[in-house]
Amino acid sequence: MQIGFSAPTAGPLASADNLTRLATGAEALGYSHATFSDHVVIPTDVAARYPYSDTGEFSTAGNGERNEQLIELAFVAARTSTLRLVTSVMVVPHRPAVLAAKQLATIDVLSGGRVTLGIGAGWMREEFEAIDAPDFDKRGKVTDEYIAAFRELWSKERPKFSGEFVKFDNIIFAPKPAQKGGIPIWVGGESGPALRRTARLGDAWYPIGSNPAFPLDSLARLRAGVEKLHKLTAEAGRDPKSVGLAFRFPKYGAALPDKAGDGERRLFSGTPAAIAGDIKALTAVGVSAIDITFDGNTVATMLEEMKRFAGEVLAKV
Repeated sequence: MQIGFSAPTAGPLASADNLTRLATGAEALGYSHATFSDHVVIPTDVAARYPYSDTGEFSTAGNGERNEQLIELAFVAARTSTLRLVTSVMVVPHRPAVLAAKQLATIDVLSGGRVTLGIGAGWMREEFEAIDAPDFDKRGKVTDEYIAAFRELWSKERPKFSGEFVKFDNIIFAPKPAQKGGIPIWVGGESGPALRRTARLGDAWYPIGSNPAFPLDSLARLRAGVEKLHKLTAEAGRDPKSVGLAFRFPKYGAALPDKAGDGERRLFSGTPAAIAGDIKALTAVGVSAIDITFDGNTVATMLEEMKRFAGEVLAKV
């Protein structure tokens, strides 16, 4: 099981010095990957419903200062040596397809093949409009087409593509990603469209357990989601075993209630021993990577929490 952490992209901890100390400290503690969120701008008034809160509200508190996701990815790549770099998630329609494919390939080459592309179609209409992204209501189709274009650009010597939203021909696209077969794509989301996108296009499914509309907060619920994914993958003409599983936990331990919405044990709640048992159970289901959000207002407190988790939980796995 690979264990990662959520790297800050906003606030004081996302400064150059703090981000470097946090990333290198996590690497030294044995964490496998860092994840990086994606907002280009934060609109001052957001009416769109945020999928991962019970109220649907997205906090716009603070000054809105955020690093651009892919530039931060490259920054951390230059200061680490083994840490994988996971976009969590990149909102695919936010960036032109060919440019995004080039940026990702470049970071992959310069990092020695350490990029994982976590993707999503996006949820905040106001941000789409502010950055002049493609039509928000067509974001699912745009995402699927951009991913197909990425694959074409990363794999073909003379790539060409003619779709509704992306068109290119007679170009040289180099360098290709360092990773053989291209950058792995983890598809975020828990809804039906996200599962179908994973089945058709993804290298792994990458859900979060805290979506109230599509909860995956218990082992039983996750198993049901995996069964549905396997069925859809087979229907798409792919081997279900070819699609991996990753999982994101925004909270753990005492911050969570003991019971999930279905009355079963809530994953990652309770004692370190119980969480270690969850990791073993998730491994049996087929999950190979987990990332966690560690609390802390300073680098020192975050690293101390990561060290405690490694000693109290991971040591029991």
